[in-house]
Amino acid sequence: MTTGRSGAGREAAPEQAGPSHSAATAVLLAGAAALGGFLFGYDSSVINGTVDALKSTFHLNSFVVGFVVSAALLGCAVGAWFAGPLADRIGRVRTMLIASLLFVISSAGSALAFSAVDLTAWRLLGGVAIGAASVIAPAYIAEIAPAELRGRLGSLQQMAIVLGIFAALVVDYVIARVSDGGASGTFPWGGGAWRWMFASAIVPAVVYGVIATTIPESPRYLVKKRQVGRARQVLARVMGRGDVDAKIDEIARSIETDRPVRLGDLRGASLGLKPIVWVGVLLSVFQQFVGINVIFYYSSSLWQAVGFSENDAMLTSVINSIVNVAATLVAIALVDRIGRRPLLLAGAAGMAVTLATLTVCFATAPVVDGDPALGDVAGPVALVAANLFVVSFAASWGPVVWVMLGEMFNNFIRASALAVAAAAQWLANWIVTTTFPGISGFSLGLAYGIYTLFAVLALVFVHRLVPETKGRELEDMDQIPSPRRT
Repeated sequence: MTTGRSGAGREAAPEQAGPSHSAATAVLLAGAAALGGFLFGYDSSVINGTVDALKSTFHLNSFVVGFVVSAALLGCAVGAWFAGPLADRIGRVRTMLIASLLFVISSAGSALAFSAVDLTAWRLLGGVAIGAASVIAPAYIAEIAPAELRGRLGSLQQMAIVLGIFAALVVDYVIARVSDGGASGTFPWGGGAWRWMFASAIVPAVVYGVIATTIPESPRYLVKKRQVGRARQVLARVMGRGDVDAKIDEIARSIETDRPVRLGDLRGASLGLKPIVWVGVLLSVFQQFVGINVIFYYSSSLWQAVGFSENDAMLTSVINSIVNVAATLVAIALVDRIGRRPLLLAGAAGMAVTLATLTVCFATAPVVDGDPALGDVAGPVALVAANLFVVSFAASWGPVVWVMLGEMFNNFIRASALAVAAAAQWLANWIVTTTFPGISGFSLGLAYGIYTLFAVLALVFVHRLVPETKGRELEDMDQIPSPRRT
């Protein structure tokens, strides 16, 4: 039977699925949920190729450009804040469907924008969808993944993000190449090339919505709604011959006193929040304050500013994204083998060194027409350092932070704590993205010097305060030992 509602059906399901089949099922379900990350990466990076075109089309100064580019991130904070409570009320899958619809509307509106004001509004709406997807995907994956696979499956969220970034940059590059006049020119089918860049996001948004209709609801949500038969059926698919009834009992015990979670449940003695919530918030903030998204939002304009042609600058951005994808594969291979903390420590050290190198390159370069001119030595060094910075981030902080946010909070506060941490992440991203044009206009060396400082602080933070969560069941997260006791 397929409904899982009769006793026969409930007993048969675990017997029919072997371990390899159940692992493959868990991977497929996690991959489907992680498509929200693909949209995040695509939608947030597709604007990379449009920045200079938007400047000329709408006659924008650096501050306004920074605000338009970062507007989606404010929406992300809103979406992340409300997605947790919404998902607890209507379910993870329905929330994914709402996010898909908002993506479609935002992409179409951005493509048809007639001023910087309405473009900003459409980007804000798209940001709400991105923020919602950023919360739902890691929560859903953590709730359907076996503990031994949770790190790798949680990393699929970041893999989807970097693939989305790569796809957006490739699409931007192709559209600019085939258009008469680059991103500011006319696309062969009519209309500005930059408008087609925005419109291209409609395709993955529709795919995300269609796929969301094919995956089952989270077993934790189903148990919470007293749909135990459906929860047992889902767990049978992802646990194989594991003890489904025991897992159901664990989930049920963890939500015995369940009620709608309030932000007050996150309060603690440490500056108003529980210590573990602060760890999640600061992980999110440091992930953004190292300046990673400067590479993916502004890299085309950045490399043009230091002497690259538009085509070469866009191609360099594509290369950055390829490096990003490859390094994320490394993280997926290692996160469940060596743990979360070692990757975070190594990544922070690597980012500090590479960002310091970029700081020196830009700070010591002669200024020509208001921009630093990288010479025959500094230019290649800066390119290598930028790519190694991406490697350091993508092999560690990119995927590992998402993994930890999905698993580090106990079952009762997970949705709300993840919403708070993700909202903090988007606000931090917005601060970096909005301020970069102004700071870099004054001094690129100063901008990268600030990011270097935060990479060093991130290293100290992980060493002193971030616990290891590798291999722990979600129901056991209340007993995570601190780093000083491990």
